[in-house]
Amino acid sequence: MIEKRRNPLNEARWLRFKANRRGFWSLWVFALLFFVSLFAELIANDKPLWITYDNQWYFPIVSQYAETEFGGEFETEADYKDPFVVELIEEKGSIVWPLIPFSYDTINFDIQGSVPSAPDAVNWLGTDDKGRDVLARIIYGFRISVLFGFVLTIISSVIGVVVGATQGYYGGWLDLLGQRFIEVWSGMPTLFLLIILSSFVEPNFWWLLGIMVAFSWMSLVGVVRAEFLRCRNFDYVRAALAMGVSDNRIMLRHMLPNAMVASLTMMPFILSGSVTTLTSLDFLGFGLPAGSPSLGELLAQGKANLQAPWLGFSAFIVLSLMLTLLVFIGEAVRDAFDPHHQGR
Repeated sequence: MIEKRRNPLNEARWLRFKANRRGFWSLWVFALLFFVSLFAELIANDKPLWITYDNQWYFPIVSQYAETEFGGEFETEADYKDPFVVELIEEKGSIVWPLIPFSYDTINFDIQGSVPSAPDAVNWLGTDDKGRDVLARIIYGFRISVLFGFVLTIISSVIGVVVGATQGYYGGWLDLLGQRFIEVWSGMPTLFLLIILSSFVEPNFWWLLGIMVAFSWMSLVGVVRAEFLRCRNFDYVRAALAMGVSDNRIMLRHMLPNAMVASLTMMPFILSGSVTTLTSLDFLGFGLPAGSPSLGELLAQGKANLQAPWLGFSAFIVLSLMLTLLVFIGEAVRDAFDPHHQGR
């Protein structure tokens, strides 16, 4: 039986990464939190996970069912928070609710007193100024923040690698013009442009992502460009050129792997920066649409409702934990690619 050969260099990097216990366990904790947030609808939802009624199974989080399915009078979708509907179902069956019976936009009309309401047995982290469950909004907001950061990091990194590789490989006037353009473009006031554009277009996830990509792709250009400028003078690159190997093949097969080492070490920090940028824009009111679950929006509510400290503290703790884990992961990745570093 033929065994697949392993790259000893990658094995050494993985061992150095594991040797950094802080970064290694940070990766596991972050991956676990993100994995759990991917199933937010199964954890925090105002619809039951499973209903048994008259010896039949129903899954409201997957399909919509009319109230008449459960003996009601209306053809519209059943309101599972309505005591009348719940009583109809429980007469001939049972209901299994999620751990948190509220979605990110569910308003708890059973709150006694004013909102924001303090944490209690029903709303574990309290409610915001509209009566929505804070814990549910944190779970959904964590997922949106990480997904936004992942997508922004991947797209901006791909663009940055392509631009940096092109400048570094060809050099000359192309490199000179590219550097001057980057100097001008990086000096553009991103926040002010977002404020101006927000007055014309209602921001959404993809619109905001496109604007952020336009101003964040430059983070890797300098690193990749410098690596390609260095590699293009290597003997094996000159030999490949003399043999008639195409530029694309030389760049992808022989030079890009060297440039990716530096790029990979920077990606966790780019991800943390992307999350911070989204949170800042949401805090200022120029991020995701109003009502979207967002850590920045919770921080803004905490600032506006100082008498409800659970709003600001909850979002701050989650954001701090997320960024701390990403920094620890980034440090571990950086050390893993440094053969002279002794792991801790």
